[in-house]
Amino acid sequence: MQGLPMMTLGMFVFAMDTLPYQQLQHRAGWRLPGNSRVGQRKSVQFLGPDDETVTLSGVLVPELTGGDTALSMVRLMADQGRAWPLIDGGGEIWGFYMIESLEAGRTLFHSDGKARRIEFTLSLRRVDGDSLSDMLGQITGQLSAMVPGLQGWLP
Repeated sequence: MQGLPMMTLGMFVFAMDTLPYQQLQHRAGWRLPGNSRVGQRKSVQFLGPDDETVTLSGVLVPELTGGDTALSMVRLMADQGRAWPLIDGGGEIWGFYMIESLEAGRTLFHSDGKARRIEFTLSLRRVDGDSLSDMLGQITGQLSAMVPGLQGWLP
């Protein structure tokens, strides 16, 4: 049942056999503080981008999709407290995100206590700047750290 990747977070691949999400919500904001003025609307100043979050949610059916192992892998990534590149299945780099929270609810249990249905929500927060060249440099740095022999091959 191996399919194409839906998205990757670092080296974790979201696919049908890991954590196939059924809903993706992306929220981006911009900072627009205002100053009160007598008899007029507030004066507003654009200060740049604000928080950007991605929320992935779905239902796992361990007989068909991923389950506890995939959720454990995501928890291990979160425990490291690192920023990971988020890249969608089409190759678009969304930025570097940290895992902010993971919720999982289990229902429809087997006699051994294993859940037949696991609902999950994974919340990610963007933590990088907006420059694509900065992001590519960070990805290159992470690859070099993971595979020391690549240093001569990467820019």
